[in-house]
Amino acid sequence: MSKKTAPPKRKNRTVQLGDMIGTALDPALRRRGFASRDLIAHWQTIAPTPWDKVAMPDKLVWPRRDRPAPEGAVLHLRCIEGHGLALTHEGPAIAASVNRYFGYLIVGSVRLSPLPLVPEKASAKPARHLPQETIASIKAATGTIEDAGLRLALENLGRGLMGRRRN
Repeated sequence: MSKKTAPPKRKNRTVQLGDMIGTALDPALRRRGFASRDLIAHWQTIAPTPWDKVAMPDKLVWPRRDRPAPEGAVLHLRCIEGHGLALTHEGPAIAASVNRYFGYLIVGSVRLSPLPLVPEKASAKPARHLPQETIASIKAATGTIEDAGLRLALENLGRGLMGRRRN
């Protein structure tokens, strides 16, 4: 057999997902302005607390070559709703943290992305089956509430709390 038609060699070892994917994500990341996946992959290490948990890089916008612009790229961050105002105030600290990690000026400023960050659901435990007596007591406790939305929310809260109790 020639080398061109030889079957690929198998690696009889476990391979991490990041190694398996290899450079498959690089073209998509380049369209978002990232030269490599380091900023996204190491965001938990790069970002200062609490931004490592409530924000994620969305894209890097590099200045055009034909226009005089400030040094460094603009980092757009997605963040959980309610943290946007604080993120705009903490932008210089986040930019400094990114630049410190890479060892050179990469980010000149930080802006809020228009798309929110949807937090990952923590490994939610499946809901326990509640006895009918418990469900009836929850409905009896919330039955006098006139607002249907509030009543439903309190019933869900009661089911959640009663489902966590150890009997």
